[in-house]
Amino acid sequence: MSDTTTKRKNDPEGLKKRILAGALKTFAEFGMQGARLEQIAEHAQTTKRMVVYHFVNKEKLYIEVLEQVYQAIREHETGLNLAQMEPEQAMIKLVEASFDYHATHQDFMRLVCTENLLRGRYIVQSERIKALNKSTLDLLDDILTRGQQQGIFIDGLNTVDVHRLLSSICVHHVANRYTFHFLFTPEDTEEDSIRRNRQLAVTATLRYICKAP
Repeated sequence: MSDTTTKRKNDPEGLKKRILAGALKTFAEFGMQGARLEQIAEHAQTTKRMVVYHFVNKEKLYIEVLEQVYQAIREHETGLNLAQMEPEQAMIKLVEASFDYHATHQDFMRLVCTENLLRGRYIVQSERIKALNKSTLDLLDDILTRGQQQGIFIDGLNTVDVHRLLSSICVHHVANRYTFHFLFTPEDTEEDSIRRNRQLAVTATLRYICKAP
């Protein structure tokens, strides 16, 4: 038996991480209903029996993958240290970072699309996801409050609405990239599309929240 095999057998946490990573790829590609535990096990270089041992069944594994991807994006946001920036710069940084994250984590977006196709059947079973996502509203509310106190953001902004606005272009860029490109911007390169949509997300958000000059 090789040293690598021995280490893997003695590393249950490492195995769980590999299973979660394999599950994300499989669920993103085939959806919750189309994914098979055998495929996930193959990605993780383990057996179906070990997947079941650690996660019980496909539904519980899917929910844990959902929790993991939402935790990852929320940790990415809190790691930006936006409280140290001036409000307008903090907002620009948040929008750009959100756009870049969505663009470079397309499996996350595919998983979210899958869950919406399932009408939120599994996300409602996780109180952890709801708690995790409170951080994004707290972070955004802090930026908006500081900007209002400085007189640069309009009063009466709804934090959820601002989050919905800045997320919408980030999500659209990934979720509709192929159809939108084919129908409306066939001459654009991928770099053109990223540059345009990234700037659009920033401009739309600032125009929505900033007072007129």
